[in-house]
Amino acid sequence: MIRAIEFAAVRIVSAIVSLLPMPVVRRCGAALGRLVCLIDRPHRRIALDNLAAAFPSRSKDERRAIARAMFAHFGSLLLELLKFSTYSSERMLASIDVEGDERARQAYEQKRGVLFFTGHFGYWEIHALAEPLIHPPISVLARPLDNARLHAMLERIRTKTGNSVIYREGAVRKVLRELGANHGVALLIDQHLHTPDAVYVDFFRRPAATTSALAALALRTGAPVVPVFALPLPHGRYRLVYEHPVDPPRADTPDAIREFTQHCTDVLEMYVRRHPELWLWMHRRWRDA
Repeated sequence: MIRAIEFAAVRIVSAIVSLLPMPVVRRCGAALGRLVCLIDRPHRRIALDNLAAAFPSRSKDERRAIARAMFAHFGSLLLELLKFSTYSSERMLASIDVEGDERARQAYEQKRGVLFFTGHFGYWEIHALAEPLIHPPISVLARPLDNARLHAMLERIRTKTGNSVIYREGAVRKVLRELGANHGVALLIDQHLHTPDAVYVDFFRRPAATTSALAALALRTGAPVVPVFALPLPHGRYRLVYEHPVDPPRADTPDAIREFTQHCTDVLEMYVRRHPELWLWMHRRWRDA
């Protein structure tokens, strides 16, 4: 019953936002996020604790302001994704600016596939949705949602422009096949990982259990690794950024997997420091710290 109500609520919200201009959708999403910040005390506390550890020199008022802005951003992200998914390809393209596009094109020219990575930062879902309008379609690594109807809805959104989604079972084989065909594969690297293949790297000067999959795939295949970030622009638009590829260590480098994972995490941290309100501080990233 609860999952049916969740799905119905999302469908109603989706129908409403489809009728509104994107700047209004962004403002409504921000208001929703600020409301959640007020009533969701457990996640607000996690965010404030994480911010205190990450930015000890900032005042409590500054950290509270970042937390409120973060909740507002993720409220906007949810509603904007629902709205953006209703756009035509032409309208999607008109809503984005692209920075560093040549870095992705040069990566594809190596004919080894491309590994794109980012975090729960900015508008990563919208970036993925727009990707096939700029470059070839990609495969996105993701976890299935518990709510089957919402899962199907999100998959329809994610695949609307030609992307595919790879889930955990058989993921390595599928990723290797995509890279072998010179396709792109995108994954997130900022979730706490429970599995034995996690590696610990420093993220905001704290050890964080992090996926080793990106580094292992890069070292195994030689695929270039390109960090990507999606930032908000005024008037309901977006800037999609393709950063410089991360140079992998040589395969015979001691602790090559951890070293490469640290390099990638450093790029993500750089963006989070620049725009702390755009990262998911309510996630329990440092559970073993």
